[in-house]
Amino acid sequence: MSKKDAPESSATVVTGNLGKTVQRLRKAYNLSLSELSEQSGVAKSIISAIEKNETNPTLSTIWRLSQALDTTIDRVLSEADEEPFVEKIDKNATPILTSDDGKCQLAIIGWLKTVSWLQWYDFRAEPGGVLESEGHQRGSVEHLSILSGEVEVEVDGQTRRAKAGETLRYRCDREHIIRNIGDGPAHATMVTVLQASVMD
Repeated sequence: MSKKDAPESSATVVTGNLGKTVQRLRKAYNLSLSELSEQSGVAKSIISAIEKNETNPTLSTIWRLSQALDTTIDRVLSEADEEPFVEKIDKNATPILTSDDGKCQLAIIGWLKTVSWLQWYDFRAEPGGVLESEGHQRGSVEHLSILSGEVEVEVDGQTRRAKAGETLRYRCDREHIIRNIGDGPAHATMVTVLQASVMD
């Protein structure tokens, strides 16, 4: 996967091992901060801050560094092997994205190890809330399962509505819009499969 396919989310990622891992991999490749900066497109000052655990980089930044270090996001973010697999994410550690109108929220509940091909979110919208999204890479498909309320999805001028218990599945490799058309709050689970087979 090329750098142009890097995740576009601006959500930050917090991990105690990140700085040490980036520094270890950089030194293993005998790269200076300046050289890694040039190869990754990430500012030298940001890389330095990451290695010192003084900043929380975005997924996009971690992706660029992992590509420059010839590794994967999951390896960069991996914890010690002896750690148990059961992992608990505190509510205040879950990144939240907000729509331009301030009425929609996407809580990023997906696993970082799958972010390059599978992402999932907890979607909530106030009445009248609108979430507009740019297209993902070609062949990507989104699944919106409504838990409460009623929403409308618009893709390429086509609209479909769904209410609690129903799911909308649509191509998201083009601009797509989700609207809460109900009188009350809407709640849904959103799963995005990137690089999925192109639909007929």
